[in-house]
Amino acid sequence: MTETTPTAPPQRSAGLPAQSPPVDPAETAKADARARLSWWRGDGGEGARRNLGLLATLVVLVVIGILTRPDLYGDASWVWGNTLTILKLASVVGVVTVGMTFVIIGGGIDLSVGAIVALAGVWCTTVATQSYGAGGMIFSALTVGLAVGVVNGLLISYGRLVPFIATLAMMVAARGLAAEISDKQTQVSDNQFINGIASTNVLGIPLLVYILAAVVLAGWVLLNRTTFGRRTVAVGGNPEAARLAGINVRRHTLLLYALSGLCCGIAAVMLTAQATSAQAAMANLYELDAIAAAIIGGTLLSGGRGTIVGSLLGVIIFSTITNLFAINGLSTEAQNMVKGGIIVVAVLVQQVQFRSLTQFLARNRATTA
Repeated sequence: MTETTPTAPPQRSAGLPAQSPPVDPAETAKADARARLSWWRGDGGEGARRNLGLLATLVVLVVIGILTRPDLYGDASWVWGNTLTILKLASVVGVVTVGMTFVIIGGGIDLSVGAIVALAGVWCTTVATQSYGAGGMIFSALTVGLAVGVVNGLLISYGRLVPFIATLAMMVAARGLAAEISDKQTQVSDNQFINGIASTNVLGIPLLVYILAAVVLAGWVLLNRTTFGRRTVAVGGNPEAARLAGINVRRHTLLLYALSGLCCGIAAVMLTAQATSAQAAMANLYELDAIAAAIIGGTLLSGGRGTIVGSLLGVIIFSTITNLFAINGLSTEAQNMVKGGIIVVAVLVQQVQFRSLTQFLARNRATTA
């Protein structure tokens, strides 16, 4: 009887890749759907979730306006004109808010933005400055805003002052300097080009709205598509880790406050055009409006997170509330109480959502298991 020797399985050549199991298209589609859902539930989709919530808030405000003043909202031409009025009202504060958003994301705060707007507006409407024409007035406003922002940055980054204290001192000093320059009087702008900025429409839309859109677009690109934006988030999230990663934290902080000052200079030109004049008391409480809009838009006061689009929506929400109270003949005091309540609710929501929804679901699954 012949003994049979078992045959060994054929050996695969070392250079050939291992055969992979067949791919199921249905499973691949399910995996892609789960990945997209995971993004939506996690930190990556938080900005989109918050922006949708802000849009829903705007819809609610519009519905309230329709219910309270159906006679006005029944006129399509009035609705279009009122929408442009809201955007025009939001334009100046919106430009200031863009700079404020960068500062807060970078871990700072700027209480002097309103005073910087006033100082730049007063400086550019002096008789000496107006003699150089519209170019000289615009250059003066931008230069003053940028210079004051640089001083804030130097005091905070190299002088080691707390941002709250440094910008509070600048707020008082800038208002005082503006009052000294203007001799506590209102300075009238005689330049037709500057005054025309607020009254000019392009394709039926005010020029001020185009300026706001340009600043918002530039801020979005700077924050989301450049190294400067990534460094801003890193500095605000963890300054020491950013320093160890090779980022010059002091210089970057200086640039953030300079950017905020530059936005204030642009806003000064816009506000001067609207009022055709400037005075030391202009842009009062703009710092609170800008901070509130940034917070409503999802910018963390502790730094490290925020969006330009969210801040813009925050500004529009506050402008819509102001408009809603105006058309219903309600008092400014009630309007301020509502705004204060919205700010408190927004901060509470931020605290609840500080940890991502993904972590919450993971803890929930672990508890159930």
